[in-house]
Amino acid sequence: MSVLNRLGRNKKKEVYAFIDSQNLNLGVQKVGWKMDWRAFRAYLKDEFNVTKAFMFIGYMAENEPLYERMHELGYLIALKPTVDVSTPSDGKQSEGEDHKPVVKGNIDADLVLYAMKELPHYSKAIIVSGDGDFASLIEYLVEKNKLAHIMAPNWQYSSLLKPWEKYIIRIDQLRSKLAYKDYSRSKHSKKTKRQ
Repeated sequence: MSVLNRLGRNKKKEVYAFIDSQNLNLGVQKVGWKMDWRAFRAYLKDEFNVTKAFMFIGYMAENEPLYERMHELGYLIALKPTVDVSTPSDGKQSEGEDHKPVVKGNIDADLVLYAMKELPHYSKAIIVSGDGDFASLIEYLVEKNKLAHIMAPNWQYSSLLKPWEKYIIRIDQLRSKLAYKDYSRSKHSKKTKRQ
């Protein structure tokens, strides 16, 4: 057997996760809990051998510490510039109208681009989103035998993903493993009860 064949046979299978952070975050909050990001990264590694977890996030300067923290937890952060979509296109606000900023960072194109650019480097991909905008990417990954799973935040994922239902893992069913538990708050409440 040639050295090249032995190297190819021993090559570790790489599994990459591509995470739509807003879809995931809002999806689990919608069903009443918050994601423990450390536990989620460990789950991806332990359960599916995910070697790289790309996290796609809309950039806001005030969230720099959060991005650094996510990077420390093992996520590869891909930031997308955001735009304020709360102001009318003419820039004028109606009198007496409360201005609550609505910021949008559409990461869909970036997630698809990264998944395609990284295609030669992974044997399987996990798409973490319930968004139907990824249906074409998912169809392509299935054709190339590169899709491991689609992880949807809850049961309300897009009907455009229904053809690939056998690949879907619902994150809301993993709440006991992945929900954030505020231990400092629970310790404080126990002290208060004792007093």
